[in-house]
This record gives sequence, structure tokens and C-alpha cells, in this order.
Amino acid sequence: MRDDLGYVVIFLAAVLMSSISQILLKKSAEQECESRIKEYLNIPVIVAYGLLFCSSLVIVLAYRGVPLNMGPVLEATGYIWVSILGVIFLKEHIKGKKILGLIVIIIGIFIFNIS
Repeated sequence: MRDDLGYVVIFLAAVLMSSISQILLKKSAEQECESRIKEYLNIPVIVAYGLLFCSSLVIVLAYRGVPLNMGPVLEATGYIWVSILGVIFLKEHIKGKKILGLIVIIIGIFIFNIS
């Protein structure tokens, strides 16, 4: 597992990159655009899709050292990242069921790592 730690960090960085991409797309969706084309051909959207594409490539690369059964567990951290980034950048509020869901995800990650 010690050798795989670098790949796990790379995988988690890619998941964070994907989460940032989702926040950029959400921010862009909140803005009014003059035309349908400008909705998709603006800097935040292009950067977001570029980040998403790069994230996918980095995850494929990270699978060289991350066991296949660990991938979905690491990918689940994206829900945590999106929630944190949503509070910071979108001023969203985390309440009840969302907190419970995040706790279940975190517990699941810990249970996976224990076994």
C-alpha cells in the first residue's frame, strides 16, 4: 500500500479537479447569456470541460497504482468536495439529509480502509 499512496493522492487530486469543474459549470449556469451559443462557448464552461477531461485522463493514469476496488471509494470523495466547494463558492447551505449523507459516505470510506 505504501507504493500506492502516490497514486491515491493523484486519484484524489483528479477527483478534486472534477469537483472544481462541477462548481464552475454550476456558476456558469447561473449567469444569463445573450444566446444559446454563448452559454456553451464562454471561458468558465470551456475551462470546466477542460478540467473534467484532464481529470478523466489523470484518473485513468492513477489506476496504474490504485486497486480497482478502491476506485469507487476514492471517487465518492467527490461528493464531499462538491459540498465543501458549494458552501465556499456558491453560498449553499448544508442541512439535515445532506449532512447525514456526507457522514454515511465518510463512514463508508473509513470502513473500506479498515478492511
